[in-house]
Amino acid sequence: MPPSRRPTQRDIAELAGVSITTVSHVVNGTRPVAPDTREAVLEAIARTGYTGDVIARSLVTGGTRSIGVAISLLANPYFATLIQAIEREAAAAGYTVLLSDTHDTVATEQDIVRALRARRVEGLLLTPVPGDGGVLSELRSVGTPTVLVDRLSPRSDLDQVGAENIQATSALTEHLAAHGHRRIGLVSGAEGLATSDERTLGYRLGLGRAGLPWNAGLVACGHSERRRGADALARLLDLPEPVTAVVVANDAMMVGVLHEARRRRLRIGTDLAVVGYDDPEWADLVEPPLTTMAQPVAEIGRSAVRLLLNRLRDPDRPPETVRLPPTLCHRQSCGCPPRG
Repeated sequence: MPPSRRPTQRDIAELAGVSITTVSHVVNGTRPVAPDTREAVLEAIARTGYTGDVIARSLVTGGTRSIGVAISLLANPYFATLIQAIEREAAAAGYTVLLSDTHDTVATEQDIVRALRARRVEGLLLTPVPGDGGVLSELRSVGTPTVLVDRLSPRSDLDQVGAENIQATSALTEHLAAHGHRRIGLVSGAEGLATSDERTLGYRLGLGRAGLPWNAGLVACGHSERRRGADALARLLDLPEPVTAVVVANDAMMVGVLHEARRRRLRIGTDLAVVGYDDPEWADLVEPPLTTMAQPVAEIGRSAVRLLLNRLRDPDRPPETVRLPPTLCHRQSCGCPPRG
């Protein structure tokens, strides 16, 4: 082979005495290959200096120095902030990031996770989709180091990092009760998510701490969507005794809630007190500004990368769950006057 020409998979195949298809299977991990054959291909890659792609290099060097991120762009309004924090933390440790969008569906999540594994990522950051598609069990069974981000799991065998939900939502509920509200509703998130369950539990805890009874009729599921968030508020306002205040479990539903309140010509903070979990960038631009619990998004991203790197360095360390406290952003949608 002329020294000026870069080696190809055909060169690898000829040197190893195998077919190009076999070389492809070894490089891409698309089909099991006999150990002796695989070793011959790896030796040929090393001898020729083949650098056709990052996967081939990883087979020789033992690692791609890359991590995969599987997340729903649609369901994560803080995508830009989260990914920026992940990329910076990974780059500081010498890793690159491969990003894929799960579209928040089980089938796409499975495809994406398998595609990232085929790219030989050394570990994976995953925001799991609602419903059990078996991805977590699959990742655990094949030994892929994985950290769950934001949406946590009741499983105790995986590293996880996310915001604290229960005490934060309790504090929002107690704040409304402290203003004299006795009919406090909750627009809850998509069913099947730990974050939805935890925020509902926090709402219930806040009622108890305020001496208010639990009433399942004051909880309306908004399915973590804008339109259905509006529908959920409509149901709470159409009760024989309508709510006077509402806790909204995420900012996608908050948009729907504000639209429904405007449609009914209700004055937020006066006719209806509103507080929300999540702090979108427009929260202080609407009138009145929204009282919210702001997640530490950047720190969640940094912590996720640190957890994954710790797992790569020490595969046998006990799984760790990190909960980061959100920050109360106290504004006027709850009925409080402007501060200062």
